[in-house]
Amino acid sequence: MPSGFQVVVNELEGPVFATDTGQTLYKWPLEGLRNGYSGEAPGIPACYEEVLTVTAGLMSPYPAGIKLPELDKRKSCVDLWPPVYADEEAEAIGKWTIVERRDGSKQWAYDEQPLYTSIRDMQPGDVLGGTTRSSRGDSPAYRVPISPPPMLPPGFAIKPTAIGRMLTTDLNESVYSFAADTAKSAACTEECLVNWKPVSAPGLAREQGEWTLLERSPGERQWVFRGKPLYTYVLDTDSWSQEGSDIPGWDNVFTQPAPELPASFTAQLTIAGNVLADKNGRTIYRYFCGEDSQDQFNCDHPDETQVYRLAMCGAGDADKCLSYWPYVMAGEEEQSPNRTWQIKNIDPMTGRYVSADDNDAFRVWTYRDRPVYLFGGDKVIGDVNGGGTGEWRGKRNGLRAFWLRDDFMGGIL
Repeated sequence: MPSGFQVVVNELEGPVFATDTGQTLYKWPLEGLRNGYSGEAPGIPACYEEVLTVTAGLMSPYPAGIKLPELDKRKSCVDLWPPVYADEEAEAIGKWTIVERRDGSKQWAYDEQPLYTSIRDMQPGDVLGGTTRSSRGDSPAYRVPISPPPMLPPGFAIKPTAIGRMLTTDLNESVYSFAADTAKSAACTEECLVNWKPVSAPGLAREQGEWTLLERSPGERQWVFRGKPLYTYVLDTDSWSQEGSDIPGWDNVFTQPAPELPASFTAQLTIAGNVLADKNGRTIYRYFCGEDSQDQFNCDHPDETQVYRLAMCGAGDADKCLSYWPYVMAGEEEQSPNRTWQIKNIDPMTGRYVSADDNDAFRVWTYRDRPVYLFGGDKVIGDVNGGGTGEWRGKRNGLRAFWLRDDFMGGIL
């Protein structure tokens, strides 16, 4: 790396590149939307000082030219996403290159993508501006944290999921371990091998760190990770499926588990899969919002405009929103378990964060610094009646159930 950068480990996103003060680095990849493209083409910065005032019409059926909300408070792209400038004497190295902005200043890029920090990130190691998890189709052109290549043997990859960074093959096949196996012996033999295929190691493979090898038979070697031989499941119906983990004794393999959930939360089985729920078993939902402007700003954070959320959840009426989509309240004795799940104080009428001294504030649970919600239309444990509420099944402006397995509902997050 050039001087001035480092790698930090986030409890949700794993290793990410950051500045020397710990601010995570983001890129804004070019993404095809319904009526055009947004983001940045390689080597070409598109985030500047102009304050945009109207929609871009990138997401049909809404036309371009509609006035954006709260223009008196609106910020420019660089106000929210400060560019990572390069000194005059800076030199490119490897994938770290330098691009020129239209005012002649120099900006760092990684793999040709211009780099930015996020004003949402307050502490070293925060990754609140974006995520490596894909929203898949009809979603805004989000900013994405950049990460160093994972230290894996050839043939493996990592898939970010709701419950951790899951190990897969480079063909997107889920990888599993068997509880009865050890690093030196495999209990999965004969009939077991009809459905479970050992992940073979090539002849040139060598042991390193957490990766070792098991010789199942002369000339047949199997990869072992953290003391467990690795397999794929032939009955998986989709790439990175987790169906094999439904078989007793078998588990998906994670390089890093997701942060611990609040102790009062539960997991509930629904007609569509496992969801996160509150202490009473009611499904928990996340709110997603992205503006249809050329800048593709997020609008899902309490520090951002609440116009979209209030319009979607209660036709602009805050009381209706509280009835239809109440916050997940935190108990008086509950404490935040980590940086991903935090308890914050929020003004229920404005949707903005306030201090704990505000007598009217709600004490609510947040995920990645965004409040989570219940749905007033869910009546019994396992209901997911609010799932996909909003534009395009909740992908641009709406709410989606907090699925605990990404292979449910086509990977909807």
